[in-house]
Amino acid sequence: MSNFRNSFMGMLPPATKNLLIINVLVWLAQFVLLRNNIDLSQWFALHYPASQNFNILQPVTYMFLHSPYSIAHVFFNMFAVFMFGRTLEQVWGTKRFLTYYFVTGIGAGLIQLLVTFIRIQVVQADLPPDMIQQVYADGTSLLNSGRNYVDSAMGQLNLLINRPTVGASGAVFGILLAFGMLFPNAQLFIIPIPFPIKAKFFVIGYGLIELVLGVSGVNSGIAHFAHLGGMIFGIFMILYWRKKDRQRGYYYNY
Repeated sequence: MSNFRNSFMGMLPPATKNLLIINVLVWLAQFVLLRNNIDLSQWFALHYPASQNFNILQPVTYMFLHSPYSIAHVFFNMFAVFMFGRTLEQVWGTKRFLTYYFVTGIGAGLIQLLVTFIRIQVVQADLPPDMIQQVYADGTSLLNSGRNYVDSAMGQLNLLINRPTVGASGAVFGILLAFGMLFPNAQLFIIPIPFPIKAKFFVIGYGLIELVLGVSGVNSGIAHFAHLGGMIFGIFMILYWRKKDRQRGYYYNY
């Protein structure tokens, strides 16, 4: 078993391997600490800047946290990093891959904050100033105690301001976008679809689904616009690198 584990991990390029290890270890730490009433998301998950729990490092640290109650969340994100990230790292090299991973992940978080800001303005338009001030002053402690406001608009505003965002999904969607652009005709088998799909069609379809879900508000607990943000920043990064490489006389298959 030890030889299998060593040989398996040895086949992975360094950034991909370390991202997998760090994310899994952090998820295990979240799970263990939460059983002792220590919630890492209070410090390291991405909060809206007006939240009392916000700090400037969260657009980076949130990428390494996942829902401690769901092994599926961390598993499927890391499975995507394993499946597609290793190929990108082998093509790009470790430095460029890591740069892309962090730019798309941070970019996804910034898009999430922008969308949250817009939604907050919409909700606040229907609330008097004293209620808005009350949410900003007391909303964090109320949610930390497992409660929320009875008034639906105040409760919604409180969730927008203080509900944290976690997960590597923004960077993962950036990875999916990059794979689709570098290997557009690669055949992917997606369960439960009984036939292969070209990577370019998979990425386009997935992006459209996220857009529809984000606009419609379906599965509001999922940061659909953050996923789209990872893709958007990924497109700009790849187009920038493509132009830069061609100016230098390098021609990659993307």
